[in-house]
Amino acid sequence: MKRREFLRSAATAGVALGPVAAGIGPLSASAGQQPYAARPIVNPDPLIPPKSGKINVAFAIADGATIIDFCGPWEVFQDVHVHSRGETMDEMMPFRLYTVAATADPITASGGMKIMPNYTVANAPEPDVVVVPALSGNKVLHLWLAKVAPQTDVTMSVCTGAFQLARAGLLDGLVATTHHDFYDHFEDEFPEIELQRGSRFVENERISTAGGLTSGIDLALHVVERYFGRDVAQWTADYMEYQSDSWKV
Repeated sequence: MKRREFLRSAATAGVALGPVAAGIGPLSASAGQQPYAARPIVNPDPLIPPKSGKINVAFAIADGATIIDFCGPWEVFQDVHVHSRGETMDEMMPFRLYTVAATADPITASGGMKIMPNYTVANAPEPDVVVVPALSGNKVLHLWLAKVAPQTDVTMSVCTGAFQLARAGLLDGLVATTHHDFYDHFEDEFPEIELQRGSRFVENERISTAGGLTSGIDLALHVVERYFGRDVAQWTADYMEYQSDSWKV
């Protein structure tokens, strides 16, 4: 299946699933509360990293996961070095990265790449950051996202990964963006979500969404900036030879 065809099928799959069951997601009727900011925050508060130890970054994967959507942010987080955190290379690298899938079975990413998940939703370490690329979503993954998102510092989607956050009930009443080819479809399926067109990424208090493909790199660099400041994020971008300044807000 060609990538454009997959994106379209992934965006349309699971329409009947809707938000997760009440009491599981962050928007349960019993809670009656919205735990996230209702508008995007242009300059959200800095994120406070642990003084020692790793920041866990979980990458949700499933069949059809678009490689650049998750490998772009993966490269960002793995390249971060904070010299003040220690003397060894491992101590200076603050992020621990791993993939999470519904099952332990290998998944086939875009272009035919085979990936063996590091963890399943049943045994994955508690994440501080979650990255959701374009992929074929499923109810198991939606339930996991709804469970972990309220405790994360940032849960972020890239491209049509926004459809998966929406189907997990995480974007209701918020502002979001997605790949430009799917603006109309997103608005039709999720009228309760305010779509922001033309943005590289949109931030709420804990939930962020990026547009297509390379915009995930911008959002990941901005998350790095929120944790460790502009200088560390700029060093990371320079190391990657990434010349866009779209991550700076």
